[in-house]
Amino acid sequence: MSDLFEINRLAGMELANRFVRSATWEGMADEKGAVTDQLIEYYARLAKGGVGLIIASHAYVTIQGKAGLGQLGIYDDSLAPGYERLTKAVHENKGKVAAQLAHAGFLANTELSGLPAVAPSATAQGYNRKVEALTVSDIARLTRDFALAAQRAKDAGFDGVQIHAAHTYLLSQFLSPFFNRRTDIYGGGIEQRARMLLEVYEAVRKQVGEDYPVLVKINSGDFLDGGLSEAHSLVACRLLSQAGVDAIEMSGGNLLDPKFRPARPGKITPQTEAYYRNQAKAVRAQISCPLILVGGIRSLDVARQLFDEKTCDYISLSRPLIREPDLIKRWQKGDTRPAECLSDNLCYKPIYAGKGVSCPHLEK
Repeated sequence: MSDLFEINRLAGMELANRFVRSATWEGMADEKGAVTDQLIEYYARLAKGGVGLIIASHAYVTIQGKAGLGQLGIYDDSLAPGYERLTKAVHENKGKVAAQLAHAGFLANTELSGLPAVAPSATAQGYNRKVEALTVSDIARLTRDFALAAQRAKDAGFDGVQIHAAHTYLLSQFLSPFFNRRTDIYGGGIEQRARMLLEVYEAVRKQVGEDYPVLVKINSGDFLDGGLSEAHSLVACRLLSQAGVDAIEMSGGNLLDPKFRPARPGKITPQTEAYYRNQAKAVRAQISCPLILVGGIRSLDVARQLFDEKTCDYISLSRPLIREPDLIKRWQKGDTRPAECLSDNLCYKPIYAGKGVSCPHLEK
C-alpha cells in the first residue's frame, strides 16, 4: 500500500492519510455567515469518507471581505456556537478540520456587504469596477482581523487554520503586480508585494501560538498578463517557509478569465492531471515545510506518482469530493478507478438557487 494511506503528522496534527480536502465554496451558510445544520451534515460526511484533513471553505474575516452567497463568516464571536458544532461533528467521525481565513478584496460582493470593495490599488485592472485603495492603517487593521479570526477558529476547536492567499482574493491581489500598483512598502518587487501576507502570517502566529498549525494557500501563478509569475510565486513560498509556515498548499488561476479559473472546466485525462505539477516540484525543492498540491488530480496512480517523485507531500482534492465524499475510502479499499468527477463545474449552479453545492449528475 502506498505511503499516501499511512498515518502521519502534519504540524502536530495526526492525520489518517495524506489526502486533503481543498476548500471550496459550499454556499450553505446563512445570511450572516453562520454555520447551518446542512453544512454540519456535509462536513460530517466528508470526515466519514476518510479524507485525512478537511480545509473548510473560505470564511471572511470582515464583512467587507464577503465574496458570495452562503459564504461562511468568521468575523465575530457570535458565530462560535456553529463552528463548535461543526468541529465536534468532524471529530466524532475521526476527521481533522482547519478553518480557511479569507478576504475577497476587490472581488467582494458589495451588494451583500453594503460596503465598498477594497484592494491594494484603486484600480481593479481588468474587472471594470472602482475600488478603494487600502491605506497603511487599513492594512494593519485587516492584519489584526485575520489574527482575531484565527483565534476564533482555535477556540471553536479547529485543528488548524489556513490563510487564503490564492485565486485573486485580497492577499493574492497584493502578491500580483496585475493588481498591486502601490509605491509604498507594500508594492514593488515580490518581497514588498509579499509583505502583507507575511505580516498576516506573523500576526496569526503570535495570536495562536507556536504549536498551533498555520497553513497558507498560494497561487503558483495567476495566469494574467503581467500578473504573478511562477518565479515570483517561488520566492513568496520560500519567504513563507523561512517565516515558519507549517505547510503551503499550491494552487493557481484567477477569477477573471474563465479559462484559468481555479476550478478549470473541461475533461481531465491522465496526461493532463495535476495542473501545477512542474511548479510544485520546483517549489518543494526550495522550501523546508510540507507542500500540498491541488488542481486537476483525478486518479490514485497520478497521486502516488506525485508523492513518490517528491513533487509534493500531500494530495489535495476539491471537486472530486463533491461528487464522491467517500472517494478516499473507496481508493483505500482497492477500488482504484479514477474519480467520477466530470470537472464541468455544474456543481456550483445549485448554490445560486440557495441549495448549496452538489453534483447534479448524482440526481440523474
